[in-house]
Amino acid sequence: MKKTTAVACGAAALTLGLTGCSAGFEGTGSKDAASAEQLAMRLDDPWDREIAADAQKRAEGELRDGVYTGTGKGMEGLVTVTLLVQDNRISCLETTQEGESQSRGGYEAVRDGTFAALIEAAQGSDIDAVSGATITTAGIKQAVDDALAQAEAGAAAAGQGGEAR
Repeated sequence: MKKTTAVACGAAALTLGLTGCSAGFEGTGSKDAASAEQLAMRLDDPWDREIAADAQKRAEGELRDGVYTGTGKGMEGLVTVTLLVQDNRISCLETTQEGESQSRGGYEAVRDGTFAALIEAAQGSDIDAVSGATITTAGIKQAVDDALAQAEAGAAAAGQGGEAR
């Protein structure tokens, strides 16, 4: 009888102890249980790669110097890209998002500057898709095209003697 009681008490203690272990920050395994920072401590960064840019490469077409902001549709809201154009060379000043979710590729790629580096390397919207961020990448491309269309319109207006906005 003493052995049965000891085994039952041991099993109960083990069950209670294991139940307490399941309440870690990852919860029940749902995607939203852990923050991006917590996941980053455990995983290699899939977006950490060298992006080579050619300093001599220029954007195609005639672009008027200036700062242009374009918008596109991301996964869960608008994304914006602000470009500086100087002598047909594009510099990405800022990429922002409205409503993109943490722990998705687009959120991190906007936040850590991956999209900005890709835009500068391509000197336009012909950028590679970021893994896990296909829709956000399409929105970024749309925003770059929007900003460059404004720069092209400014160059066309200037070429006709008009004033660009």
